[in-house]
Amino acid sequence: MTTTPTVPVATAAPAGDTGRAPGARRVLWLSTAAFTLMFAAWLMFGILGVPIQKELGLSDPQLAWISAVAVLNGSLWRLPAGMLTDRVGGRRVMAVLLVATAVPAWFVARVEGYAMVLVLAFLVGFAGNSFSAGIAWNAAWQPRDRQGLALGVFGAGNVGASVTKFIGPPLIAGTAGAAWFGGAVEGGWRLVPVIYAGLLLVMAAVLWLGAPSRDRMPGRSATLASQLAPLRQVRVWRFSLYYVAFFGAYVALAAWLPKYYVDNYGVSLKVAGLLTALYIFPASLLRPVGGWFSDRVGARRVMYWTFAVMLLASGLLMMPNGHLVVDHADGSHSSHLAYALGIVPFTVLLVVLGSAMGIGKAAVYKHIPEYFPENVGSVGGLVGMLGGLGGFFLPPLFAYTKAWTGFPTSTFFVLFVLVAACAAWMHLTVVRMLHDESPELAHRIESAAPAAAAR
Repeated sequence: MTTTPTVPVATAAPAGDTGRAPGARRVLWLSTAAFTLMFAAWLMFGILGVPIQKELGLSDPQLAWISAVAVLNGSLWRLPAGMLTDRVGGRRVMAVLLVATAVPAWFVARVEGYAMVLVLAFLVGFAGNSFSAGIAWNAAWQPRDRQGLALGVFGAGNVGASVTKFIGPPLIAGTAGAAWFGGAVEGGWRLVPVIYAGLLLVMAAVLWLGAPSRDRMPGRSATLASQLAPLRQVRVWRFSLYYVAFFGAYVALAAWLPKYYVDNYGVSLKVAGLLTALYIFPASLLRPVGGWFSDRVGARRVMYWTFAVMLLASGLLMMPNGHLVVDHADGSHSSHLAYALGIVPFTVLLVVLGSAMGIGKAAVYKHIPEYFPENVGSVGGLVGMLGGLGGFFLPPLFAYTKAWTGFPTSTFFVLFVLVAACAAWMHLTVVRMLHDESPELAHRIESAAPAAAAR
């Protein structure tokens, strides 16, 4: 009797492995394509929300909650999605997420009331969890010295947020009033989610047939306790807060900006979508650049640079348009320090802000396989989950701060405070680490002896 040798399940490459495993390139490109499509479906309410608001007569906070609940569900399951990917492989998890997103996307076209919009937006949000699944999947297949660039390339799938901004407005305007698929679907905004549903199903088939069938599962034999153990470290939660500033704020603005442009600059929805895409593209496409820089000069140094740029850009964007009026003793009035940010400088500053976000997102995730090479799924999942939850809380916060202050630019004040808190925590951590590693330097700096010796 002959026996068939057992083929071991492939696991993550060793830390020192610099070779590319067969199939790694297919995993990278298929996962990136799937993530791009799911990200587009996830954030489609940034454009669809405007005609939905008009049709259903919704307030600004109600509109904000539509995008917010989609982001919420796209964040809640990132930790289990990352852990599950380590245990059963990314091919299975990504395929399931594609199908699970397609079904509610189809039914979005049939909504009649606000409550149903909220429910289906929440279910479409499953797409957002593809990020942590894709991160864990690629980390398992890529060698250590290429992980920063590879994860940056995958993360560039964030550019999917711009897809609806480009195709949505002309598609909505060009198909309004018509019926499609034998009268089963109305034209206008209702056609967009149906198109996404079909594309998601096609992508699920392509990924399932094209990805390596013998997947890598680095956490297949790991216990749940061992996968969750790193989450006790404060470092993981600090990385998560950074990701709120880089990714959560990115998602929130991608959903909020079309309305911001329409309300404050009086442009059409089509123009607002195109201008928002100008912010989305660098915030997504520069992510591989951020990974490349992080591989070479260090992720922490890159994050210092990006925090500085974000503080400068958001500091200018948060200044309200207007001027100071001085009442004189003789009853006259005079105006001083007039300030108004036109649409062109506003968009330029947004592009700068988005570029910093894109680079910073890659820098955060460069840390994870460096510090937690055996727990990328769980750590990356938690960081992605909390970062995504930032995208859930921020749009309603934008709406409410605008209502409280009366200033639309309060949106960027919220971002400025968030970035300042992240930068301060990171710097204090670095200073403490340096002190712990070389405490004698602190005494020398405070002493007059070194200065005297130098003279």
